[in-house]
Amino acid sequence: MSKQTPDLAGEGFERAMQLLYDCATPDGFLASPTENANYHRIWARDGGIATLAALLSDDHDLISTARATLLTLARHQGPHGEIPSNVDPVAERVSYGGTAGRVDAGLWFVIACGEYWHATSDEAFLGQVLPSLEKVRFLLGAWEFNARGLLFVPPTGDWADEYLHSGYVLYDQLLYLQAQRTLAAIHRHLHGGEDHALQERISRLGHLIRANYWFDPSAEDIPDDAYHEVLYRMGRAAASPHCAGNHWMPFFSPHGYGYRFDALANVLVSLLGIATEAQRERVDRLISDTLLDDTLPLLPAFHPVIKPVDEDWSDLQMTFSYTFKNHPYEYHNGGLWPMVTGFYVADLAARDRYDEARRLLDAIHRANAMEIDGEPWSFPEYVNGKTLQPGGTRCQGWSAAAAIIGQKCLEGRRLFTLRDHGGMRSNR
Repeated sequence: MSKQTPDLAGEGFERAMQLLYDCATPDGFLASPTENANYHRIWARDGGIATLAALLSDDHDLISTARATLLTLARHQGPHGEIPSNVDPVAERVSYGGTAGRVDAGLWFVIACGEYWHATSDEAFLGQVLPSLEKVRFLLGAWEFNARGLLFVPPTGDWADEYLHSGYVLYDQLLYLQAQRTLAAIHRHLHGGEDHALQERISRLGHLIRANYWFDPSAEDIPDDAYHEVLYRMGRAAASPHCAGNHWMPFFSPHGYGYRFDALANVLVSLLGIATEAQRERVDRLISDTLLDDTLPLLPAFHPVIKPVDEDWSDLQMTFSYTFKNHPYEYHNGGLWPMVTGFYVADLAARDRYDEARRLLDAIHRANAMEIDGEPWSFPEYVNGKTLQPGGTRCQGWSAAAAIIGQKCLEGRRLFTLRDHGGMRSNR
């Protein structure tokens, strides 16, 4: 039976809706309405996730803010097609990333534009953003560098911008897959037929993901779609029994594979229909047995935690923007994230695992209700994975979005509604 408390569920949803309203401006969704300057901006990544929540909410004003978010990002597109990481439209300050650019900004932009257009049938909007979408598509192709189907992501190049992963990062490949599905659906709508070259790329990318990021410990042959045979063989041999055949690998690069559990990537690979049922069951078991705290079952961004005794610690300490955030069990380094958990609730609900989905949604509400500086309903960025204390910037819009996404997906809605091969599916 579900452990979700009806009163908490109702209040949690209403509080989440109110915070999205608080994040809404005429130019789009702020990451947070707090005075933290870096969050008091319109972000492509946060705005894309807020857009998904707004569309599921069916709230006219929030959907209008989603539209404004995407148009603001399009207006500030860079000369080569770069979608801003974040924009301060009042001060006209635009950032395309920190030391390196943010690859996932353009991916979330494409996905959110497609989902908004599909949900609203807003043809005027589609006409406005179509040139921007085409420029992003071209730029993403260039970021494959070697035209072999996978995006190359520099260090600090996506949402885990203070963590240690780079190269062919699984999370970004999955967003790339959904972005290309989105572009294919838009082409189908505009031209009445398939973009066959794009469909080939979508099919190829799906094969590359399946072949290169899951190690089957019982297999002896190298998959036909292995990106680099020697790298794959060495990576599989080095994979521990704890990860090979239990979860998807987070990335590989010319230096080898990464082996930590990337929660958001492992959720998206299921949610976007790449994982088999057997693979889903193995990941579910790992999450249930190893990652979820019974007191507050939220997903960590990455696992296991990097500690001072680990060889990666010195590199992690050098990877930060302003101040070091990734102490053990904090931020990306084992911090528990309502946002990431919201995507897992959507995935569980899509697979009819309602009791588990409600249990995790309840944890999202309880995390969002935590006090910071004596104020309840702080909607923290993350929760410390050991002390279960709220951390990071308060009033996070995407923590609110997680509660809305989770609730609406439990009611039967689907988070991503565009697909390749056969057009579009219903949002309900």
